[in-house]
Amino acid sequence: MGNILIIDDDQLICETLADAVKGLGHDVSFALTLETGIKKAWEQEYDVVFLDVRMPDGNGLLALPRLRETPSFPEIIIITGYDDLNGPELAIKNGAWDYIQKPSSKKEMLLPLIRALQYRQEKKSKKGLIALNMNGIVGSCPQMKTCYDLLAQAAQSDVNVLLTGETGTGKELFARAIHQNSSRSSHNFVVVDCTVLPETLVESMLFGHEKGAFTGAAKHQDGLIKQAHKGTLFLDEVGELPRTVQKSFLRVLHERRFRPLGSKREIASDFRLVAATHRNLEQMVSQGQFREDLLFRLRSLTIDLPPLRERRGDIKELVMHFMAKFWGEQGVGTKGLSPEILEILTVYDWPGNVRELVNTLERAWAAAYHEPVLIPQHLPPHIRIQVAQSAVKKPLSVKEPFTPYVFGEKIPSLRDFQEEMKASYLKNLMTAVGKDLHQACRVSGMSRSSLYAHLKKYKLL
Repeated sequence: MGNILIIDDDQLICETLADAVKGLGHDVSFALTLETGIKKAWEQEYDVVFLDVRMPDGNGLLALPRLRETPSFPEIIIITGYDDLNGPELAIKNGAWDYIQKPSSKKEMLLPLIRALQYRQEKKSKKGLIALNMNGIVGSCPQMKTCYDLLAQAAQSDVNVLLTGETGTGKELFARAIHQNSSRSSHNFVVVDCTVLPETLVESMLFGHEKGAFTGAAKHQDGLIKQAHKGTLFLDEVGELPRTVQKSFLRVLHERRFRPLGSKREIASDFRLVAATHRNLEQMVSQGQFREDLLFRLRSLTIDLPPLRERRGDIKELVMHFMAKFWGEQGVGTKGLSPEILEILTVYDWPGNVRELVNTLERAWAAAYHEPVLIPQHLPPHIRIQVAQSAVKKPLSVKEPFTPYVFGEKIPSLRDFQEEMKASYLKNLMTAVGKDLHQACRVSGMSRSSLYAHLKKYKLL
C-alpha cells in the first residue's frame, strides 16, 4: 500500500483522483496550494506526488526539485491542462516520473502511479545490496540522486552508456565509476580523447596496425579497442569523432570485431562502451555531422549530468570535500571558510562547473597559504565582480511602467493600460534573464510559441 499526495488547485480534480487512488487501496491526501503541498511532503512520507503545473502560488515545474528534496524522495507525476512543448523536457530533466495532459482517462492517470509504486517497491527490496564506489563524486541534490540511480543501473549491465552535460560536470568521473562498479573493474579502463585524434591516424590508434602497414609503422601496434578487451572503452567527446571513422566504428560496436590496418584477419574485442559529449548530438545528426545510427547505438542508457548552477545546494558539500582533499595533499594545517566566501561560491554561476570550482579553490588556497581562514579577497577578481554585479538592483525599466494619473488628466482605457503593463513586464523579463528564451519560459510560465508571439507583437525581439 502506498501513500499518495495530490497537489492541484482544482478541488474537483483532487477529489476525483483521490477516490480513484483509494479504490486501488492506497492512502491519499491533497493540497490546493504549492506551499501546503510542500509542507505536507516535509511532514509526512509520500511515495508518489501528483503535481499540477499552474498553481495560484507558483509553478509546479519550478517547485519539483523542492519536492524531490523531501525526506521520502517521492516520485513526481506532473498533471497539467496547458499545452507547453518545453514542459515535458523540463519535468523529466528534473526527475519527474511522468508528464500527463489533462483531461485524461482514469486508466491514463493511474497506470503511471501503479508503475511508480512497483518501481519503489523493487528499489526498496534491493536497497543495501549495492554499495557503489563513487570515485570522488560528490552531491546529494535530487538531480544527482537521479544520476546515481542510473549509474547503478549501468554498473549492473553491459549496455552502452552515453554521458551528456556541459564541460566540467564530471562525465569522466561517472565513466570511471561505471567501470569500477561493474564486473569489468579488474580489467583496463581505456580513455579515447576524440578531440585530439589526428584524422590521418585515428584508425591506426583505434584499430591498431601491422608492421609496414603505412610509412612510419616500424612495428606491430595494438589499437585502443584491443587494449579495452574485457574492460571499458571510454570515448570522451564522441561528437568530435571524425565522420569518416564513424561508419567503421559502428560496425565494431555491432560485431565487436575489427581488422587492424595492414592485417589479413579480424580480431575480436569484448569491450564495454561508455561515451561522453558536451555537444547536442541530435542537432549534429540533423546537420549531417554525426551518424544517426551511431547515436542510436551509443545511447542505450543516457545519463545527463546537471550543471553546477542547477545544483547550488551541493556547492558547500563540494567545497568541504575538496578543501579536505587539499589539506591531505598539502600536508599543512586546516583552513577555515568565512561565511562571506561560502555565500559568493554559492551565488556564482560556475560556467566551468565543478572543474572551475576546483581550480578556484586551488587558487584561493594558494593565495591564503599562510592564513588560517579563506575570505572573498582570496578569490579571483572576475568571480567577485560577477557576484557584485548580480547583487546590484537593476531598474525595472528606463521608463516607469506606470505613472499615477493626476485628477483632471485623461485616464487610459483598461485595454491600453493592460497592453502597457504587458509590454513593460516582457521587457523587464527579457532583461532579467539576459534574453534567454528558455529561462524566460520557465520564469513566466508561458509556452515558447506564446512568448515568441508576444515578444514579436511588442517589438522586443
